[in-house]
Amino acid sequence: MSYRRTPLVNEEFYHIFNRGVAKQPTFLNQYDYEQTLLALSYYRFAKPPMRLSRFKELSRQQRNELLDRLQTTKKHVEIVCFVLMPNHFHFLLKQISENGISMFLSKFTNSYTKYFNTKRSRVGPVFQGVFKSVHIESDQQLLHVSRYIHLNPVVSFVIKDVDLLSYPWSSLPDYLKGRSSLVHMEPVLGNFSSTNDYKNFILDRIDYAKQLEQIKHLVLED
Repeated sequence: MSYRRTPLVNEEFYHIFNRGVAKQPTFLNQYDYEQTLLALSYYRFAKPPMRLSRFKELSRQQRNELLDRLQTTKKHVEIVCFVLMPNHFHFLLKQISENGISMFLSKFTNSYTKYFNTKRSRVGPVFQGVFKSVHIESDQQLLHVSRYIHLNPVVSFVIKDVDLLSYPWSSLPDYLKGRSSLVHMEPVLGNFSSTNDYKNFILDRIDYAKQLEQIKHLVLED
């Protein structure tokens, strides 16, 4: 296992991202995305009582009861927002416990890799090396990173603009409802008077974000 040279600090926010090995797809169908959401929900807790594979065998009611009990226990991280893309992911995380982000990512990626490889009779890593991280240094940066993450599906042309607000593999639908059992929205939504204001904050920059993405590709091609 690879370790980070720079430790991540408790109570601080980080933009975390990684992509598939050789830019290969990491999420191929609905079941892959659902497996990932389940893993994120489960492994954010510091001491889940069983492996995810065993947790999946429980009934829906048993799962919900267990997750409710875990809510009062220590967490590795708070998930502020996220998006899952066909060949990469973005998370905005707050570290709660010592080395929490690293342990959370290790458990998530190991669990998902085992699931992915078993399902497809393959071996080797699914994600590319050690995850990347950017420290969030201001409230303004926090808001802009949340917007960047939530705009990712449409900026990358995975979906059309009209489908952004209902993209199921993102925390944006939860933000628009203003409630979630998975996502800790207060650090972002606390800066807005309503969820509608946050929606406008997202939508107002779609065209601009697309232009930046196109410019980036032009520069890389040169």
